[in-house]
Amino acid sequence: MANNYKTIHWFLLAHLLLQLSNIYARVPAIIVFGDSSVDSGNNNQISTILKSNFEPYGRDFIGGQPTGRFSNGRIPTDFISEAFGIKPTIPAYLDPTYDIKDFASGVCFASAGTGYDNATSDVLSVIPLWKEMEYYKEYQKDLRGYLGEEKANEVLCEALYLMSIGTNDFLENYYVLPRRSSEFSIVEYQNFLAGIAGNFIRELYNLGARKICIGGVPPMGCLPLERTTNILSGSECIEEYNNVAKDFNEKLKGLIANLNKELAGIRLVFSNPYDILLEIIQNPESFGFEDTAKACCGTGLFEMSYLCDQINPFTCSDANKYIFWDSFHPTEKTNGIVADNVMKSSLAEFLW
Repeated sequence: MANNYKTIHWFLLAHLLLQLSNIYARVPAIIVFGDSSVDSGNNNQISTILKSNFEPYGRDFIGGQPTGRFSNGRIPTDFISEAFGIKPTIPAYLDPTYDIKDFASGVCFASAGTGYDNATSDVLSVIPLWKEMEYYKEYQKDLRGYLGEEKANEVLCEALYLMSIGTNDFLENYYVLPRRSSEFSIVEYQNFLAGIAGNFIRELYNLGARKICIGGVPPMGCLPLERTTNILSGSECIEEYNNVAKDFNEKLKGLIANLNKELAGIRLVFSNPYDILLEIIQNPESFGFEDTAKACCGTGLFEMSYLCDQINPFTCSDANKYIFWDSFHPTEKTNGIVADNVMKSSLAEFLW
């Protein structure tokens, strides 16, 4: 009798799992929009000074080659793709060494230096967010040509869309240039950016996307570049910037709650890099890091892109001891920790 009970128990469990797998199809592709936090090499192909396709960038990447990722190795979206069992790296859409066969299971439209605000992308002549959307529409057509209408629509519907953007709007635009700060208070500017985010998500939804994750902004006052400017306060984190980041993240959470009610069938979630990155910065030893305020590349205070190059004699020998690779971007180790945190929290529901 006990054996029969166990048989029935396992049969019911297997049936339940089968039902769940039918309801929640696994993610067949990862589609990425955003800035340098997730750009896997699109800026290599455009006319901008903001590139990272040279050493020592990529020195710990697969094959030890610079790819245009702003890190010594992989970026969070690469780790997320691998966690979903898809592939270990996500190719850049503009990279001519890849084609639709590669993009069918994951593609990146992100551009380092961009933001929600078109004026932010103008600062360093990078790809604006609206252009990332145009590339995505182009990709949809190519995917339908490659997989056929029905299969492509299924992939586009079941794919996971990741957005990581917003930091540059504040640090490269609002707090540096006079235009937006003269037009908007900081609260008004946050609302302006959140409005753009909402319209972008609605457009993605209308194009068939249903599983979407919006990333918040990190504790941007703790980036080495910003701490360098805070010398009079002992190079501590700039709390004003961190407070702006927290407030903006709260606005994004509110936006997500409203859109989940507004758009039938959407599964929209928020990923929060702020808390985990601040925890790493405040408790580096518990994560195996030794240096929090400085980055690995060069003196670790202001180097980014071409200021972090192969002839710089000061770049650290072991990036795993550092939270940041250059003055703006995390090391591969940090990216892996952040991605793992996102997988266990925001993205866990998409594993079924």
